[in-house]
Amino acid sequence: MIKSPKLAIVQSLDAMDHVQMEEVLTYIKGLLNHPKRTENYNNFKREAMKEIRQALRKEKKQKAAA
Repeated sequence: MIKSPKLAIVQSLDAMDHVQMEEVLTYIKGLLNHPKRTENYNNFKREAMKEIRQALRKEKKQKAAA
């Protein structure tokens, strides 16, 4: 008999009790429900990168002047 990965998973789930199944289900839901990167996140990232660039340019000018 050839065992497929799906069959192995089902057999593993059958061997679990109710509490273990709920923990596995909660874990899987947590993996699937990652928050999407929102426009707010993208704006924050854009501003952070802008500030980093400015700081690097300022540092570079200070080193060149010294």
